[in-house]
Amino acid sequence: MSLLITDECINCDVCEPECPNEAISMGDEIYEIDPKKCTECVGHYDEPQCVEVCPVDCIPKDPDNEETEDELMLKYEHLMAE
Repeated sequence: MSLLITDECINCDVCEPECPNEAISMGDEIYEIDPKKCTECVGHYDEPQCVEVCPVDCIPKDPDNEETEDELMLKYEHLMAE
């Protein structure tokens, strides 16, 4: 499942450069995560890097985009092939 950034985001700018898939970008008011690019860092790291650096703990799993570990790995492989 991809991750999402909640409205608790303080726009501290630390998550965006940590994303290996470039899935994080500035939205209208807060940062957003593109679910098509988010693999929860599967294929890159053991833990999602944005979650690791977030000072306010505002990046939960997105319940609207549930994916298994295998599906995340397939998404990672597809993204790396592009």
